[in-house]
Amino acid sequence: MKSLATIGAFSLARLPRIEFGVGALDKLPAIAAQYGKRLLIVTGASSFTASPAGERVLGALHAAGFTWELCRVTEEPSPQWVDATVAQYRDQAFDAVVGIGGGSPLDAAKAVAGLLKPANSVMDHLEGVGPELPYRGVATPFIAVPTTAGTGSEATKNAVLSVQGVNGFKKSFRDEQLMAEYALVDPSLLATCPPAQIAANGMDAFTQLMEAYVSTRANPLTDALALSGMTAVRDSLLTLYADPTDAQAQAGMAYAALLSGICLAQTGLGSVHGIVAPLGAFHPVPHGVGCGMLVAAATRMNIDCLEVREPEHPALAKYAQIGKLFRGRSHVDEVGARVFLVHTLTTWARQLNLPSLSDFGVTTAAIPHLVANSRGSSMKTNPVELTDTEIAAVITACL
Repeated sequence: MKSLATIGAFSLARLPRIEFGVGALDKLPAIAAQYGKRLLIVTGASSFTASPAGERVLGALHAAGFTWELCRVTEEPSPQWVDATVAQYRDQAFDAVVGIGGGSPLDAAKAVAGLLKPANSVMDHLEGVGPELPYRGVATPFIAVPTTAGTGSEATKNAVLSVQGVNGFKKSFRDEQLMAEYALVDPSLLATCPPAQIAANGMDAFTQLMEAYVSTRANPLTDALALSGMTAVRDSLLTLYADPTDAQAQAGMAYAALLSGICLAQTGLGSVHGIVAPLGAFHPVPHGVGCGMLVAAATRMNIDCLEVREPEHPALAKYAQIGKLFRGRSHVDEVGARVFLVHTLTTWARQLNLPSLSDFGVTTAAIPHLVANSRGSSMKTNPVELTDTEIAAVITACL
């Protein structure tokens, strides 16, 4: 069998201690006690704290003698929200910050944990915005508890912050000190996710796995993890979408999302995330929904450009490997496998009832502005350099 990767030099950034499995949430009191009994808990609007799992873990923390402040983030966190939250809580001596929720609460908690002690503005450190000063720390210990299966934020060192509007942006505060000390991944927490959220989060996780797999910084270790994660998505996403209480599908998607975070933290991403960043900044497009809408067209464009410009590029063999994974046949020819990959992604978008960009008010007039702002860090690890015309074609195909 032909090898898809040559084993050369690579580095692996630090990861959190991972506790995976049903009941992982119940380990929170014992784990948090390693740092102290005073917590800042960052969570979403109300769904977790009002749930049986939320009531159970808060009751366990109370019984164990913890005290805490509860901080809610109701939308994608902005730099202004982070700075205001840090200003509100910086004079309190928190022993740890616990983020419980989807990608937004985890990113918000991560950024706050990084700045409670230094107490400066997060704008000092955002990539591509402001002075980009190096982060010196010291971060407050951070514990991540994901309640959705999408962003993989529990395993990354970056907090994604957004400003909405014509001059908006979506940028990362990124440093290894921001990595969670612990990630408690409890698949049973997915039971309360509505199908639309499962669809968006699942397509985000898959996109991260595939973009990490074909990234210019991929290595054999991340390749193995990405393939394992994509297999889990193949076997679990549509099942979980149809029945959020399916325990096997919950575990599969929680596992896939975790691996997507691990992989992207090591390899970077690609063109889908390059486009989604300005798309979410300039228009009210949720991140995962944007990934799901764009991934088929962007994958087709990458494949077409590689076949013409770099027909021996290893990413082409990798795209074919994913197509064979979906097809369930290893003997399918590589061109046919790549066609099947794009077909599968298009079919998933329909089965998951994903909208189009025009449903969010995106028009052809917006495309030049989106293209001009799509050259962020994610685009730098795409397997082929896309022209402005090619990026515009991807967006047009999704209107």
